[in-house]
Amino acid sequence: MHTNDTLAPIELVSGMILSDEIYARIGAAIADGRFPPGHRLRDVELARQLGVSRTPVREALQRLERFGLVEIVVGRYTRVTAPDDELRRDTAEFAAFFLGNALNLAVSRCTDEQLAALVAAADSALEGISAGDAAAVFAAASTLGDLATRGARNGVFTTVIHETSIVVARNLRGWSGVRAEAGPRRENWHLLRERIAARDAEGAEDAVRRLYGLTPGAVPPSS
Repeated sequence: MHTNDTLAPIELVSGMILSDEIYARIGAAIADGRFPPGHRLRDVELARQLGVSRTPVREALQRLERFGLVEIVVGRYTRVTAPDDELRRDTAEFAAFFLGNALNLAVSRCTDEQLAALVAAADSALEGISAGDAAAVFAAASTLGDLATRGARNGVFTTVIHETSIVVARNLRGWSGVRAEAGPRRENWHLLRERIAARDAEGAEDAVRRLYGLTPGAVPPSS
């Protein structure tokens, strides 16, 4: 591995699906900014860094293109895209409704241990708000979504979050549109925490909608 390589070589282990791992590795580098908007992605170089052939890398890039993370102009270039505010709003709406739905299922189905983890994620968000740490709040919300998906015990939910978690992370990380004043945000996170702890499924979903200002059926703001 070269000292300036962005990606570490893949070490295959039992049960690993190579195409999924390549997609996750490249997608994570896009989501966290190691591959910033406009960065050119060359399949030969990516394959070298990951220690794989070019074919699964190309397949992963095509998969990332379907989700809008990269732009492919055949014969010219493949580059990382930059999300605009409309895409970010759409992503935020999807993520919030998905989180609410997943929590609705999870808080009534999950084990006591899983429930405690959900409450702990909400506590982490509250700590982040108190510290004025937007990144910590975002990380806590992402953790809550992952835990809710597992707790929902629904294979389709698991598949959807597996496919879209990278997209949500890239499109929403650092975006001011998902922030709100600390006071109301703290109150809504506290409400969400209490409803999760009480195994109030409908209440938890409603609290998520309050938190992110969602009204079912409402028309999103124009650009």
